[in-house]
Amino acid sequence: MNDWSIQEVARLAGTTSRTLRHYGELGLLPPSDVGANGYRRYDAHALVRLQRILMLRELGLSLPQIRAVLDRPTRAEEALGHHLEWLHGEQERIARQIAAVRSTITALENGEEPMAEDMLDGFDHTQYKDEVTERWGEKAYADSDRWWRGLGERGQSEWKQVVRDLNSAWQDAAGRGIAPDGAEAQELAARHVAWLRATPGTPAAGGGDVGAYVRGVAEMYVSDARFAANYGGAEGAAFVRDALLAHLERG
Repeated sequence: MNDWSIQEVARLAGTTSRTLRHYGELGLLPPSDVGANGYRRYDAHALVRLQRILMLRELGLSLPQIRAVLDRPTRAEEALGHHLEWLHGEQERIARQIAAVRSTITALENGEEPMAEDMLDGFDHTQYKDEVTERWGEKAYADSDRWWRGLGERGQSEWKQVVRDLNSAWQDAAGRGIAPDGAEAQELAARHVAWLRATPGTPAAGGGDVGAYVRGVAEMYVSDARFAANYGGAEGAAFVRDALLAHLERG
């Protein structure tokens, strides 16, 4: 098995030999071998452990907290898998932030007023707290927020993919000009209502008047440009609304 000197590891990790020695003194990163000359060597297992240490530092954990995490009987592969999920979530969040800042720059360069929703996308999922509370009450927001936080990074990513797939399917159907009360559109409408029912915090999920709620959001998709954008614009949003209303009429 290959091993590396403390200087090589420090260079690869972008840190210092002094830091690595400190980690060793704390029991975080013992060297794999110490030669007769006192030189420390680190093998691949040690590098995996160092990768976890650096990741946990990125998460803001203190060195004693990191020691406690590393001492838990968890396989390195499993622990790194959780770290990877977190990284993917951060990657998506940062990508949205980049898009938001780029959108703001473009709007300013064109002499336009940036949309607040675009500017803040990716920075804080609680940005719609006041709006949700106003529309459906404080309990609706609290239930929705608790559910969202409880999903974790993987669950949030999967839920977002469901939304993207649903929006894409609506845009495709609207673009092909199919009838909103036809079989294909009605299958999409049923799928959409099932999605609304599965989202905690909405009247559809809370045992309220599902029909009234769906009618309300169907009209909101058309009247609010933010929602209409999910379906390709006003025309696509109108198609979604008509399909949902037809679905309700069928009972």
